[in-house]
Amino acid sequence: MAAAVSFCALSGRWQLLKKLRIQNLPAVKLHLTGVAMLATEAEFEKAKDKLKTLKNDPGNELKLRIYALFKQATQGPCNSPKPSMLDFVNKAKWEAWNSLGKIPKEEARQKYVDLIETLVSKEVPTQSEATATGDGKSSFQTLVITTENNITTILLNRPAKKNAISVKMYEEIMTALEQAAKDDSTLTVMTGSGDYYCSGNDLSNFTNIGPEGLEQKSKNSGELLKRYVSHYIDFPKPLIGVINGPAVGVAVTVLGLFDVVYSTDKATFHAPFSKLGQSPEGCSSYTFPKMMGTSKANEILLFNKKLTAAQACELGLVTEVFPDSTFQKEVWKRLHAYAKLPKNSLAFSKQLIRGVEKEKLHAVNAQECERLVERWLSEECMNAIMGFFEKKSKL
Repeated sequence: MAAAVSFCALSGRWQLLKKLRIQNLPAVKLHLTGVAMLATEAEFEKAKDKLKTLKNDPGNELKLRIYALFKQATQGPCNSPKPSMLDFVNKAKWEAWNSLGKIPKEEARQKYVDLIETLVSKEVPTQSEATATGDGKSSFQTLVITTENNITTILLNRPAKKNAISVKMYEEIMTALEQAAKDDSTLTVMTGSGDYYCSGNDLSNFTNIGPEGLEQKSKNSGELLKRYVSHYIDFPKPLIGVINGPAVGVAVTVLGLFDVVYSTDKATFHAPFSKLGQSPEGCSSYTFPKMMGTSKANEILLFNKKLTAAQACELGLVTEVFPDSTFQKEVWKRLHAYAKLPKNSLAFSKQLIRGVEKEKLHAVNAQECERLVERWLSEECMNAIMGFFEKKSKL
């Protein structure tokens, strides 16, 4: 039946193409998967202009890719002699161009446009930062908050620390969620700057012991975590994770409280609790077995199994995985479409879905935090954390 439907669909598209040709409309390329438009010359020229607007250096590897696609799109397959071994720069350019083989100009042009669009879209939060002044959003030190096109974006912004969550960032994320819950946006998106989504707890949180002593520090940290997770449980609007890179620890466990999670195929998901003598948090002791089944959840929460993006999707932690090269473009196109849906309808629908188990989630959160306070005070946990820092200092 599926094959018959596909054949009929292709047949219908073929008839449509014949009609288009009769009417002398622009040429359309037919693929087995459907009808696709390749980038026009105008789109190619626009992409060249957009490239000049990039604020961040994309790195040598991407710059070589851009160069190669441009040459292929404008001149076709590489036909120049290979530079000498000592001409390092031109040799690298030649090899990048030559690696494209016999890709047609039109296909190279499309790949060039897609790559530039992806690079530009990754910088959108940074370029929009200036629009956040005057409304309390610019006061954040560890986040960049923007609201555009009915979407509030919370960008974790400690790239040098792989977006590790410090005590300051915990407080700022909670404030950002409170503001997003009350603003006029339809959706709230959380993502990370740099190569990581979030590397979990900043372990300096465990070493900065004030005059209150270790026991009180542990209790305060437990209360902080409990409040933090509660903000996800109670968040009233659709909350969407855009996972741009590896996620670790609490950044992974709270994903079970998001409504939708989109991930690049380069992301990984790791919750190494037992390695650090700790126990699950973020309601993961409840949400993970519920979505994955007990044995699969145990591999992650008990035995520190690191998941690829594809594995996380298969287990239900991630909604959909996208190629890294088109991740930002595809995800934001979808989010902009979602943001046009009726705001109240989405909020009330989420209220019905979450309301069934909200009380249970708060109970699980409290129980997990109580156990963690006990863990943090244990000799086992202290030895594990000290061991981690010792290994790190030797690197």
